[in-house]
Amino acid sequence: MAKQQKQLQSNDVMVLGAGIVGVSTALHLRRLGLDVALIDRKHPGEEASFGNAGIVQRNGFVPHSMPRHPLQLLEILLNQSTAVSYNLPTLVRLAPWLKRFHAAGSDKAIERYSRIVAPLRAMAVEEHLDLARTTNADRFYRQGGWLHLFRSEASYKKTEAERLYARVFGVAYNELAAGDANTLEPGLKAAKMKGIHWLDSWSVSNPGAVVDAFWRGYIQEGGRYYRGNAQKLRQERGGWVVEGEQGTVFARHVVVALGAWSMDVLKKLGESYPLAVKRGYHMHYRPLSGASLSRPVVDIENGFALTPTDNGIRLTTGVELAERDAPPNPLIIKRVKRRAEELFPLGRQLLKEPWLGCRPCLPDSLPIVGASPKTRGLWLNFGHAHDGFTLGPITGRLLAETIAGKTPMLDISGLSPERFQA
Repeated sequence: MAKQQKQLQSNDVMVLGAGIVGVSTALHLRRLGLDVALIDRKHPGEEASFGNAGIVQRNGFVPHSMPRHPLQLLEILLNQSTAVSYNLPTLVRLAPWLKRFHAAGSDKAIERYSRIVAPLRAMAVEEHLDLARTTNADRFYRQGGWLHLFRSEASYKKTEAERLYARVFGVAYNELAAGDANTLEPGLKAAKMKGIHWLDSWSVSNPGAVVDAFWRGYIQEGGRYYRGNAQKLRQERGGWVVEGEQGTVFARHVVVALGAWSMDVLKKLGESYPLAVKRGYHMHYRPLSGASLSRPVVDIENGFALTPTDNGIRLTTGVELAERDAPPNPLIIKRVKRRAEELFPLGRQLLKEPWLGCRPCLPDSLPIVGASPKTRGLWLNFGHAHDGFTLGPITGRLLAETIAGKTPMLDISGLSPERFQA
């Protein structure tokens, strides 16, 4: 009995998931004076937080949507698209979710999305830089914005709503005529392409290293970290328990910040949310002939991004609709590479195999942040879709302030899990 008592680690809050969302939440909770246990089965930042394009996005007021142009739809149907690829059984299973996702692209839904996400994006860069300065991660951050490229006039016109909302919310951008992109990024082969240079966004040279630095800062400030299986979470003695490698971890409150794995835990607790997974890949390359990029570049039609990193140019793909735990599809990165080389001389491949990650997505493209409406002591912070790296620090702060009994600096009612309750 004495031995068991010695192994019990008691905390105020337990955070499940050590991606950028979970680490940021844990760090903010610790800074508010709470005893915090951060739990993951892997080293922090090794899932979706590791493999993204590393953009802290100031723009982005229109939710992601499925392509609608007939040629793009035909490419998708034939599974030749680089923006969206699919596994047919998964596509059939996701049909109800995709219907809701499509409805979230209506004018009314876009207006709602923009009003909810605008205050978050307004604070995203500042929150990142504040955490970076205090955790020695600022060396990874860079200004210069990011560049969107358009291969057709029709594609460019489709983004007018995004530019309209950017003007409404005071986000700076420059419209680039054909040839201007090459002036900004001489390494590109984009002489005939129009573009948008989003000036207020930032990027990082190593997303995984940023999360690792945040985690190390959390540990230095007295936070605790345990390797453990979040799926074995159970309610016990007026709180929550997980068996970690170093013993039993107990807390009065628990935060589920497990990204694409969140529902594995929540379903067992009787919670139900329409979470889907969009898979994505990346590969690193050493550019040919000294070609370089100074900021992330996105090919809007083809759904891929090229990002300069500490380890070469990172090519990130569009969306794959396949089962979360299915084997990787090596054809996807090959197909995207062919399109990418039309813009930039990628050169030698630097990784043996493509990296594969999973984006946790809700049909309205907004995360769930707040208290469970069903289960006392259960808090949720997941579903950030394509914006986990951007919004993780700010949603982590807002949820931590709420758990600590403070009024959060921004209203999070639009992110409430209650919006999905029948």
